[in-house]
Amino acid sequence: MKMKRTFSVVATLSICAFLLGGAWTFLLSENTVKDVYKNLQLFAKVYDLVKRQYVEEPKDEVLVQGAIRGMLEGLDPHSAFMNKEEFTEMQSDSKGEFGGLGIEIAKKNGMLTVISPIEDTPAFEAGIKSGDVIVKIGDQLTDKISIFDAVKIMRGKPGSPIEIWVRREGKENLMQFKMKRARINVKSVTAKEVEGYPVIKIKQFLERTSDEMHKSLKEYASKAPIKGVVLDLRNNPGGLLQQAVEVADTFIEKGLIVYTQGRDKAQVDKKFAVAKGTEPNYPLVVLINGGSASASEIVAGALQDQTPPRAHIMGTQSFGKGSVQNVIPLEDGSGIKLTVALYYTPKSRMIQGLGITPDEIVKPLDDAVALLREKDLPGHIIGKNETKDEKGAEKLIEKAAAKKAADTSKLTALEKEDFQLSKAIAYLKSKQPNIAVKK
Repeated sequence: MKMKRTFSVVATLSICAFLLGGAWTFLLSENTVKDVYKNLQLFAKVYDLVKRQYVEEPKDEVLVQGAIRGMLEGLDPHSAFMNKEEFTEMQSDSKGEFGGLGIEIAKKNGMLTVISPIEDTPAFEAGIKSGDVIVKIGDQLTDKISIFDAVKIMRGKPGSPIEIWVRREGKENLMQFKMKRARINVKSVTAKEVEGYPVIKIKQFLERTSDEMHKSLKEYASKAPIKGVVLDLRNNPGGLLQQAVEVADTFIEKGLIVYTQGRDKAQVDKKFAVAKGTEPNYPLVVLINGGSASASEIVAGALQDQTPPRAHIMGTQSFGKGSVQNVIPLEDGSGIKLTVALYYTPKSRMIQGLGITPDEIVKPLDDAVALLREKDLPGHIIGKNETKDEKGAEKLIEKAAAKKAADTSKLTALEKEDFQLSKAIAYLKSKQPNIAVKK
């Protein structure tokens, strides 16, 4: 009798909560509503069984949060539940200030896998690479822990030691990396001059990225007219959409930059360029690779889709994350990330799954490790163009690799240091009058 009462109470509370939080159910068909109630009754029954029979009485908060976490993680790799602590950390991440190692991770085949290390962080300096599978963090095996739990373990007091064991493609044994945690203050934009050309590297799109880029360009322009720019978005995992729009807008006088479309095809959110603050129409190269994701792909796609193209895109195929997540705070201080739409370039190309194909494929000299991409993540939203030939990118890669192999005996210092950047500089030189370009 007690069991029936408990089940009845839990089921009633579940259904009431559902109705209170989603009155839209009344707009659904009668059969759909019945299916929803049936599934809620199943949930209530399992909830009741766990409450009464689990070896130790679990807290209601733990059960509810676990159910929510599982519900969201079952949708796609980027939807997630965050408890109070995780939600606070996520907010600090958007400011570029946190303690840890400096790596972007995802789940692939149930294992923690590195998307890309952030430059000038302990992980980057230690030699962690995209595609590395993190098998163990300290004494903790990672096969059964969530991404948030892994992040929690890797973060800690700056200066404290940590060991990570990874499995790398092509390596027979596990690789051990000993590092010290550091206060990760990601400097969004760095700039340097290479053979007379500004190279603006954006590591992540954070709150002041656009302002920092404008400052760098203004400093170079104050010395001499800018002949061309390299915008380096390699290994940039993305960040804030508005910052990506502002960066693209810097080089575009007018027209569409990006648009998003969700379930309702009639609701389209478009972002346009404005004439104010547009840079002169000098030659522009954008460098991307498999670690360039989300906001990076928006910028590359926007500049590539202008008529005529505003930039020459060089490097290798980008990551392919073209989904939009809304961050929604909840009443108890927790929050959720929920995928609500997909990104499209000005010419209606879907970024999701496919990514951005460079105009010119240029592989780095040390490209033995295959980069992890969106289409490799289990449960990802499959983009409509994902299985296409990527404009013959594979053939272009083979051709570029063969040409590179033939030139390795006569590499310049810049080519040895950064082969892709050297080709970007060569492209800019080819666009200048009366400048001989070394073949």
